[in-house]
Amino acid sequence: MRYLTAKLAQQIDEELMNALGAFSLDQLMELAGLACAQTLATVYRRDVYPRVLVCCGPGNQGGDGLVAARHLGMFGYHPTIYMPKPGSKDIYKRLQTQCANMKIPIIPPSNDLEDLRKALHHTDVIMDAIFGFSFQPPIRTPFDAVLPLLNDSRLPIVSVDIPSGWDVEKGNNFGVGLHANVLISLTAPKEGVLDFRGRHFLGGRFVPKTIEEKFDLQLPQYPGTDQIVELPLEEAIRLNNQ
Repeated sequence: MRYLTAKLAQQIDEELMNALGAFSLDQLMELAGLACAQTLATVYRRDVYPRVLVCCGPGNQGGDGLVAARHLGMFGYHPTIYMPKPGSKDIYKRLQTQCANMKIPIIPPSNDLEDLRKALHHTDVIMDAIFGFSFQPPIRTPFDAVLPLLNDSRLPIVSVDIPSGWDVEKGNNFGVGLHANVLISLTAPKEGVLDFRGRHFLGGRFVPKTIEEKFDLQLPQYPGTDQIVELPLEEAIRLNNQ
């Protein structure tokens, strides 16, 4: 299986949404968010971890998180959404409205982060959908205060595509990224997560054969009707040692 650079990940995203892939952004977010929700539900059972804090950034990564929050609500979890800096695009606002229509609580952004601190005391597991593969350091306000709070909570963290604060190619080389327990890579894993040692899933069942073959992704088979497949840790260790 191929691990992607930032440039290649961006190129594949563009291919998925151009004439070759023919997907809309809405479709890709819906499928990605469903895979993220299924990953959390697979690892953290609803009867033990019912309260999920879904942390959403202002970009497409945050959109995936909003979709995941809606599906988690449909799965019977009790999600709460926290957006340190809400997105301004129309698609983001529509996804936020869909969550509000599901009566999913949304924590308003604030400078003192007191609402976030309170929410963490009533949370069983965190979904991290803050930064995606396009993230470039340094971490700016308000995220520079949010990430340490999430780490200090010592709650289990499920990260979407790459743990927030990690470089897409160099990993957590700055030491400021989230300490995720579970990772759900989208489309294909990124080079920066070769050092990741938690449970690692892939959610990219939407990738058509033409694009998989064009970029030699060598994706694994998905079991049954699942939207996700768990990746063996040994594969990442082998690739990292090459």
